[in-house]
Amino acid sequence: MEEVSPQRQGSGDDEGTERINALSDGVFAIAITLLVLNIEVPNDIPADRVAQELPGRLAELIPDLLSYVVSFLVIGSYWMAHRSIFQDIRAVDRGLMWLNILFLMFVAFLPFPTALLDEYANDQLPVVLYAGSLAIARLPLTAIWWYATHNRRLIHEHLDARTVRWHRMRGLGIPLIFLLSIGVSFISLTAAKLTWIILFAIDIIILEINRPR
Repeated sequence: MEEVSPQRQGSGDDEGTERINALSDGVFAIAITLLVLNIEVPNDIPADRVAQELPGRLAELIPDLLSYVVSFLVIGSYWMAHRSIFQDIRAVDRGLMWLNILFLMFVAFLPFPTALLDEYANDQLPVVLYAGSLAIARLPLTAIWWYATHNRRLIHEHLDARTVRWHRMRGLGIPLIFLLSIGVSFISLTAAKLTWIILFAIDIIILEINRPR
């Protein structure tokens, strides 16, 4: 990938940011597609027992579907955050590219803790690993923004200070949500899982209310 000097003027659609977005979109697409592979179709039911056993077997997939939905929405929100951040970045350098690679590495890893949670939904360790993986995956994206906005050297000149601060604080808040759920898991695994859904919904509401105009 071509390294672009931080001093180079350009738009969010220059070659450097375009190629980062193209690579990132591909990784997101693969990671989000792999999630569905964790949901296995019941295939060992005798033909004459399908009507009786299939409803119950499908009900057993509800925990798998829940983790699928949460992971899908989280990865989707990370994709939207990534796109939003790179719309405000005018140029890239080698440090920013490596931070983006690190971010994508963690995104590509997320189907594994999702599968682990599907398999051992009633054990604490998979819940902790899942929440920790989601928290850690967000931190490199937060680092990208802090790196790009340091001395405003990689962002558009017209970007106001409020937008810079808003992205910084949200980038720290999302990992905190999942880290807090780890503490909740010591009290109740169900409550920890519900925390992901409730706090994710709250984040969407806050996102819409406080989005820079």
